[in-house]
Amino acid sequence: MDSSNIHRAMKKTRTKALTPLEVIPASRPAHPRCGLLTGFTFIEVIVALAIVSISLLALIRLHLISITMADTAEITSHAVFLADEKIAETLVSGYPKEGTNSGTIEKNALTFHWQTQVTDLRLHQLDKADITGLRKILVDVYWKHGIGRKHLQMSTYVADRKLQ
Repeated sequence: MDSSNIHRAMKKTRTKALTPLEVIPASRPAHPRCGLLTGFTFIEVIVALAIVSISLLALIRLHLISITMADTAEITSHAVFLADEKIAETLVSGYPKEGTNSGTIEKNALTFHWQTQVTDLRLHQLDKADITGLRKILVDVYWKHGIGRKHLQMSTYVADRKLQ
C-alpha cells in the first residue's frame, strides 16, 4: 500500500465538521435500521380524540345542569318575593282579621297561585298565661314546573298591639 492509497482511505473515513450554518434535524429515526421519523400513530390520535370528546360531553352536561339550576333559583325567588309581598299586604292594615284570601298572578310566563290564611294562634302554653291576640299568617304559593307542581310556604306571627 503506497502513501497515496493511505491518504485516499483516510480522506474517506474522516468525519465532516459542521459549519455554524448547518442545521441538525430535530427528529431522529424510530429505529436505527429504518429511516422513518417518529410521531403519533393513528390509534394514539383516535384515543386522544375519544378522551377529549368524552371530556367535552361532560362539560356540556355540567353547563346544562347549571342553566337548569339558575332557572329554578330564579323561579323560586319570584315565589319567595310573592309570598313576602302577600304577608306585607296582610299586615299593612294593622292587626289582620281571621280568614282566607287567594289569587293568581302571572310573572315571566309563569302562573303563580297563592293563598293567605290568617288564624288565631292557640297554644297550650299561652292558655295557662291567659294570653290572647296572637295570629299566624300563612302564605302558600304553588306553580307548575315541568310535569310536576312546586310549592312554597311562608309564615309569620303577629301580636295585637293591645297585647301587653
